[in-house]
Amino acid sequence: MRDVATLDIWIVLIGLGLGSFALRFVFLGIIGDRPMPPWVLRHLRYTAVAVLPGLVAPMVMWPPATGGTLDAPRLIAAAVTIIAGLVTRNVLAAILSGAAALYIMLYLLG
Repeated sequence: MRDVATLDIWIVLIGLGLGSFALRFVFLGIIGDRPMPPWVLRHLRYTAVAVLPGLVAPMVMWPPATGGTLDAPRLIAAAVTIIAGLVTRNVLAAILSGAAALYIMLYLLG
């Protein structure tokens, strides 16, 4: 494994911070005081729906807790979360039911 110099890490962190700031500034600083077109607002409603699966899917398919191997408790919890979300249309209910399913399945299946 290659050691990374401290300066390299700081350059990457500062670059990522500036890039993140620039992306937000474009929307909030430059066009934040103008009304957005309806088609933009319609698409922005789906941002969380698009981002959350990208954050959760790797934790379900390749969980670090199991060394990256797929296991039944996490698949069952993901399925329960999806079903609860579709049935209730409530994000909090889906999250809580998925968390409860994960803990119950980890207890039952080890």
